[in-house]
Amino acid sequence: MRRSRLVSPDQVGELRERVVQINRVAKVVQGGRRFHFSSVVVIGDGEGHVGVGIGKAGEVPDSIRKAVENAKKRLIRVPLDQRTIPHEVEVKFKATRVIMKPAAPGTGVIAGAGVRAVAEAAGIRDLIAKTHGSNNPVNVTQAALLALSQLESAEDVARRRSIPVERMRARRRAKSDEQ
Repeated sequence: MRRSRLVSPDQVGELRERVVQINRVAKVVQGGRRFHFSSVVVIGDGEGHVGVGIGKAGEVPDSIRKAVENAKKRLIRVPLDQRTIPHEVEVKFKATRVIMKPAAPGTGVIAGAGVRAVAEAAGIRDLIAKTHGSNNPVNVTQAALLALSQLESAEDVARRRSIPVERMRARRRAKSDEQ
């Protein structure tokens, strides 16, 4: 994930949190089993800021609180193209591969639970996504966040290529008209 995309939670409006997974793990000790909980939480403001965090603790509320704190440390800014993402992106994170494609207005978010949680927290309304490989919620949410961090707006690409934004958009329209 690019460091330049990281955002301070102070710069963002009200963050909403969504618990993706709560997992109970057991450690067998001499006197029996000791239980701990791990949580995966997605936070976002619905306006292009999103973060994913993992927390582990002896009690569920504590693990969720730790996950929210970790998510705030990994908060990123996502460039949105109105209601969707600016371009297609494919990312591999450990054993999970996530493919995200922009969708027409009114399509909605067509994605699995982990990718859907990340997309909705970021404020993406129209998206088509597919997950291949591991469907572990931890890896899926991390892969989705990594994919969103690799997105570039038309303005960023035009600046990098030293060409006008209008020329970029004209190419995109011409390409979509051919299909």
